[in-house]
Amino acid sequence: MSNTVKVTTPSDREILIERAFNARRTLVFECMSKPELVKRWLLGPPGWTMPVCEIDFRVGGRYRYVWRRSDGNEMVMNGVYREIVRPERIVHTELFDEDWTGGETVATSILAEERAKTTLSITILYVSKEARDGALRSGMTQGMTISYDRLDELMASLPEARAQ
Repeated sequence: MSNTVKVTTPSDREILIERAFNARRTLVFECMSKPELVKRWLLGPPGWTMPVCEIDFRVGGRYRYVWRRSDGNEMVMNGVYREIVRPERIVHTELFDEDWTGGETVATSILAEERAKTTLSITILYVSKEARDGALRSGMTQGMTISYDRLDELMASLPEARAQ
């Protein structure tokens, strides 16, 4: 697995996103679960910021992300954590305020480590094939690629990464 984002469609309602990181999975997991770290990398394309990143990281806990584009346009996503197994699995729901994905999705993130390198596999289950196809047309792959490259940079700069 390379450090590029690989997107496939394992079923009519699913998208599988895979990306490798040069970091231990404990560090990748922390960067996916701590709001002070998430808001430093999950920004999407240039011109966007994340002024709100609220995370209650426990089963049944909620999260809320607000992204703001330089022109003031906002995108808001909320969800609930359904399953958390440190540092290998996170299952949560996703629902955008402006529901362009056709309803609530369920995202399952699996982190697998081999020789201090972590592969992140995220399966997103949509309510329909049309919703899945709409998400694929939305530019999500480009945004994820930019964000995951930023995550790589963030992890390389953290003291935890240098200690490994």
